[in-house]
Amino acid sequence: MSTASQPASPQPSDKGASQPSDQAASQPPGQNTPPRPAPAHHERDAASAPVPSASHLTEADRAHALERALPTVSHDDPSDPHASIYDHGFLRAAAVTLPVALGDPATNAERHLEVLGDLDAQQVGLAVFPELSLTGYSLDDLVMQEPLLDAAEEAVLTVLKASEDLMPIIVLGAPMRAKDRSRIFNCAVVIHRGRILGIAPKQNLPTYREFYERRWFAPGDDACDESVVLGGQFAELTPHGIITVEDVPGLKLHVEICEDMWVPIPPSAEAALAGATVTVNLSGSPITIGRADDRKLLARSASARTQSAYVYAAAGEGESTTDLAWDGQTFVYECGDLLGETERFPQGPRFTIADIDLDRIVAERRRQNTFDDNRRTHATSLEKFQTWESTSLFGPWETADVGDEADMDADADADVDAEEMLAPILLGRRRGAAQARHDASSAETGIEPRALRTPPPTGPLRRKLDRFPFVPDDPARLAQDCYEAFSIQVAGLVRRLSAIGGDKPGGARPVLGVSGGLDSTHALLVCARAMDLLGRDRSEILTYTMPGFATTEHTRSNAELLSTAIGASFETLDIRPAATQMLKDMHHPFGDGEEVYDVTFENVQAGLRYDYLFRLANHLGGIVVGTGDLSELALGWCTYGVGDHMSHYGVNAGVPKTLIQHLIRWVIAEDIFGDDATGVLQAVLDTEITPELIPTREGEKAQSTEDSIGPYALHDFFLYHLLRRGDGPAKTAYLAHQAWGDVEAGEWPAGYLEADERSFTRAEIKHWLTVFTKRFFSNQFKRSALPNAPKVLAGGSLSPRGDWRMPSDATAKAWLAEIEAEVPGD
Repeated sequence: MSTASQPASPQPSDKGASQPSDQAASQPPGQNTPPRPAPAHHERDAASAPVPSASHLTEADRAHALERALPTVSHDDPSDPHASIYDHGFLRAAAVTLPVALGDPATNAERHLEVLGDLDAQQVGLAVFPELSLTGYSLDDLVMQEPLLDAAEEAVLTVLKASEDLMPIIVLGAPMRAKDRSRIFNCAVVIHRGRILGIAPKQNLPTYREFYERRWFAPGDDACDESVVLGGQFAELTPHGIITVEDVPGLKLHVEICEDMWVPIPPSAEAALAGATVTVNLSGSPITIGRADDRKLLARSASARTQSAYVYAAAGEGESTTDLAWDGQTFVYECGDLLGETERFPQGPRFTIADIDLDRIVAERRRQNTFDDNRRTHATSLEKFQTWESTSLFGPWETADVGDEADMDADADADVDAEEMLAPILLGRRRGAAQARHDASSAETGIEPRALRTPPPTGPLRRKLDRFPFVPDDPARLAQDCYEAFSIQVAGLVRRLSAIGGDKPGGARPVLGVSGGLDSTHALLVCARAMDLLGRDRSEILTYTMPGFATTEHTRSNAELLSTAIGASFETLDIRPAATQMLKDMHHPFGDGEEVYDVTFENVQAGLRYDYLFRLANHLGGIVVGTGDLSELALGWCTYGVGDHMSHYGVNAGVPKTLIQHLIRWVIAEDIFGDDATGVLQAVLDTEITPELIPTREGEKAQSTEDSIGPYALHDFFLYHLLRRGDGPAKTAYLAHQAWGDVEAGEWPAGYLEADERSFTRAEIKHWLTVFTKRFFSNQFKRSALPNAPKVLAGGSLSPRGDWRMPSDATAKAWLAEIEAEVPGD
């Protein structure tokens, strides 16, 4: 038996924590216990921090804001391709809570407009207020009083008029009287540039526990043919309305109110199937212990299941505390990810501002074919949804002055009742009529529509953006991801060995080449843990280091020391004589003594190494364990066929280079393989990534992989946004500069050396994105013939049997043309 230590299941551990029982204490860590959970605050730490208005920040808030993981790169020239988030598929949304003057709509309207002026200055495109924000939610029977309803109506008109000069689409809450004045509806009013785009009544009215809403309000689920009184006219209710914003592609807005998200089938679920991409929720929701987490659970689930964004704003300061309390919670979710939230129980206005990636939502739905299948299943139920109204965020706009009968639709039926003819003044215009007026306006002014739709500069992206999208910044999440990645790799190899008789001593053996580099080092760690789980001695792992013409003693020594520390069998096999003979037989200049170090020279060495490994595996009853990683496969940085491209089973093919470094750091931190191995692992991490195939002349720098093909940090960023997000090169370049343009901004992963921190200019990003694109397309033939390997990351794999299918002879022409035309190189 090997004398090397046999570690327990490698997982995050609570070092120093007490064991729950004697039995648990006697178990090796992780054998029958789940991995350490992330701390309760993890989700907030990992999300974009709240961004309240600067005018409402305390000194503590300002100090905290400096530490937030938000990009800082900004371009003020409107013609710059990176000046506005709206040019890259984003929507800036704000979830607002503010002190309510209970029963005083006029004061509340002023407070709304004060906040809206601040949001307008921050180029917010969508602003969402709490339920009944113009009156207060906790009015009880006062909500049925005529003076209050009159004042609420006037407050809506006040905001409507002021909105002509404000950028955001405004969603606020107000009670509104039915046309026959016999009932009241709890409404969300959608306003933009002097027009009312929709009035959504609350559909599900709670009358249980502390709630008593059916005492005051009529349910709005069947109110699609109802109208409410506004400015002496009648405006249609739009319980099933979806609002399209024509100059923000992908933005289709749906509104629900508080309890609507608590029912088994919320309106937002059907609205998403009908096309809505952003749902907003105006909430009263008094606070009790645990309810804040419940709200986030429901919103996160809704946004994840419907592949949408969910913007939530709850009532807070100023609501009655006769029997209840209020916390003013606000947050924004996108496809299950928390983009931002504010602190609860605030004094004064607070708002979460976050930039929603509409392109991501559209791409996820396009990719997930079951989303549309589900739509077909519920097609009959979805017939009630309509695009009631459309608008343009950046103009031109049309306004509808209350009381201006000349603004009625031209196609109104002449025989219809005069009272009913007033409704279309505010609502009910179809997109065709709006587009006709839009075109007529353009023809009349002589100004092309697109000239009026240039988004303003927006400053930096207002969402957390990872430099390393495959590597979480949060230490607890990173430890969890490393545990899961390592366990997936080990489980894959254990299953493969078990299937071919390697589940018992003397069975099929893992055979791998070790170079002292990152990939082979990590593959050896995976093999070692697999042998532990199979109950086999690690000496049955057959490792070979095969020095070539550029191998250094440093890397060769690391390979031997690590193999020995792990307890694997180790042997040195010098390939130089065989390589020299092959080059001579090929009549290569190096065979005649010339210093010609071309691709052939490199591939002869790489190919011979794997030729030996495959033959050794045949001879000794083993399988070649592949060491190549996901980043190398994306770039084609591997020798095709009998080379590091091929193996009997790959363990690293689902792991990018940037994560492998952290996996090794995690192994060190968890002390899985003992002190002897830990020292060697750190030495491997400290070694520059190099293939060691070209000899280094005296005074020259040794061959560097990243000097040849570019920084893996950028390439992994490009790969993630291509493979997982489906982003085009122009958007990818914009995001890369936001993430990498300022070395001082944002967060760096745990364990990342300060000396390695750097930034990239737009010229560097454009250059390496061009390199990535060319290599990614030209090397698909290698990915089309990949050996088996487990998928590890939700970010995807490149297996032709898994996430990625692509013709090997496709051209990158369209992608390169976009880089040349739309990616700045200054």
